[in-house]
Amino acid sequence: MQSTKPGEWVDTGTRLEEIDFTQWRMNIPTDRYTSPEIAEKEHERIWLKVWRVVGRENELPETGDWKEYKIGDQAYVIVRGKDGVIRGFVNACRHRGNQLCTGGGGNMKRFLCPYHLWSYDLDGRLRGVLREKENVVTPPEKEGLSLLPVPVECFAGFIFLNPDPAAEPLSEYIGQEIADLLAPYRLDEMYTVMDVRESLNCNWKVVMDAFEEGYHISGIHPELLRVIMIDPSTSRYKFFDKHSVSMAPFDVANASTYGAQEQVDGILELPGTFPSVQAHLPRFKELVDEYRTTEGELEFPDGVTARTLLQRATRETLTGMGLDVGELTDAQMSDNHGWVLFPNFFMTIRAGEATIIMAEPHPDGDPNKCFWHIKSFMWLPEEFREGFKIEPVQVEEPGSYQYFLALQQDYEQMPRQQVGLRNNRLEFMSLVKEEIVIAHYHSVVDRYLEGAV
Repeated sequence: MQSTKPGEWVDTGTRLEEIDFTQWRMNIPTDRYTSPEIAEKEHERIWLKVWRVVGRENELPETGDWKEYKIGDQAYVIVRGKDGVIRGFVNACRHRGNQLCTGGGGNMKRFLCPYHLWSYDLDGRLRGVLREKENVVTPPEKEGLSLLPVPVECFAGFIFLNPDPAAEPLSEYIGQEIADLLAPYRLDEMYTVMDVRESLNCNWKVVMDAFEEGYHISGIHPELLRVIMIDPSTSRYKFFDKHSVSMAPFDVANASTYGAQEQVDGILELPGTFPSVQAHLPRFKELVDEYRTTEGELEFPDGVTARTLLQRATRETLTGMGLDVGELTDAQMSDNHGWVLFPNFFMTIRAGEATIIMAEPHPDGDPNKCFWHIKSFMWLPEEFREGFKIEPVQVEEPGSYQYFLALQQDYEQMPRQQVGLRNNRLEFMSLVKEEIVIAHYHSVVDRYLEGAV
């Protein structure tokens, strides 16, 4: 008997027509995108209370590797200890509060405060005090002056941090079902191939909203309409307490009415918008040629389409590279699943690759600005990893970084929406059914703002 694979959830996943649209409001107040008071409430009730991704485990491979993380006026440092454990601490010396680490990241043997030279072990324990005997700092006092820890845990290769010292375990926040659904992708084995952070002139939730629906594709990404199918009736949804996942099949537009060669031509156009498809095309073309007649005409038998051949080519290519895709379905070879992990993590993922978009409030507190952070990951054989190694990019000059086409179009669109949201007479946004993930997402925002979480 064939075992069930986690990705088969889409076979029974919720259809759009099965959703009770009264459970979450479809009108979203616009002041939550523009109000300084609401931004302050979000800081206190969301950002100081929830788990969020602050990096990748392989960004800190060696003992003493560290990086900074800031949210608003709060600053933390994450470091890999001598025991291999990644920990987080408030980035402040216990003596007079001086900032311990600056410059973004690096490697150190111990924490050393540059102000009065107090030092701490990588596990946060106070190690030494300048002129310790003269200042009569006793061992019990030193034990009480360790760095202030902050909850840090790892999942799927990501480092998560929660500023709340009483935070629930990350495993409870994520949930076992989500962990099981993501496990077959082997996210922890993927390597970063894009890492870009930039300030945007829009609220952080404008970024999240934009990636939680495909309704805007016809308006913002018309190029996609030539190569991928847009049919809301084929989408599937799964909602959790705070998080969600959705899926829309990845297929050539109008494939049902196309002949075999037209389907193949559509697949061959995909790398222009989805560059990672390129790696699977050599095997795809070989499989396609098996169905050519002696005259060179392409004929597919029942059950074979360009989509199924792309899925087979992807599975065979990734397996040949050394990635175990045995627990992924054929559909997961081609179909992106869109994950929303509250509050600021959106991920599209399919076999061998993932892209995440994260958004955070701007440090100056202006609700009309934010930072977005784009990271793409691929599974790579060991011999190719060094060749794909990249350095993080912090974009300082707006518009100077060119994203790939679809992302560039979103980048240009989101500030335009923020300008419209600032109009006083526009009291709420009106969602349509295809934007149900946004409605669910804002129901979680509501709960946090109301103090119900």
